[in-house]
Amino acid sequence: MKRILQILVPVLFSQMVMAESIYDFKVKTADQKEISLADYKNKTLLIVNVASKCGFTSQYEGLEALYKKYKDKNFVVLGFPSNQFMGQEPGTDAEIQKFCKLTYGVEFPVFAKVDVKGDQAIPLYKWLVKQKVSDGSISWNFNKFLVNSKGEVLKHYGSRVKPAEIDAEVAKLVEAK
Repeated sequence: MKRILQILVPVLFSQMVMAESIYDFKVKTADQKEISLADYKNKTLLIVNVASKCGFTSQYEGLEALYKKYKDKNFVVLGFPSNQFMGQEPGTDAEIQKFCKLTYGVEFPVFAKVDVKGDQAIPLYKWLVKQKVSDGSISWNFNKFLVNSKGEVLKHYGSRVKPAEIDAEVAKLVEAK
């Protein structure tokens, strides 16, 4: 175990420290396949930490509406389930996928469950909260990061900001191309 940590810790740390762009990160899909966020180059992104048993869970509906409205204009919502806020995402990755599809008709990518704060946060989230638009923390489920098509993090919205309130900003970004 010690040898594995000696190998993995420097690799993970170097990804976090040396990342200059959102496109430098890799994440896991719900079926544990690793993909690069470079797959989303030239797209406007809304990155959201999600949960299925939260007072804000109904925001899935608004997120899906935004996704459907702008997906043909190179916009995508990326959902990252997290169980770090009062255990409000207790399900397995398969259960989360089923919940999202059956309850809210979610078609945007919902990735593997991750930590989004603290020492165990995935490198992507450690990087996101260090961007100048962030207050440096993920306060609860359904925090949102708006990223333009150049990979620049433009805004960090808290949980109370509903997807419909972001619509005008997304529209400006996708129409600016």
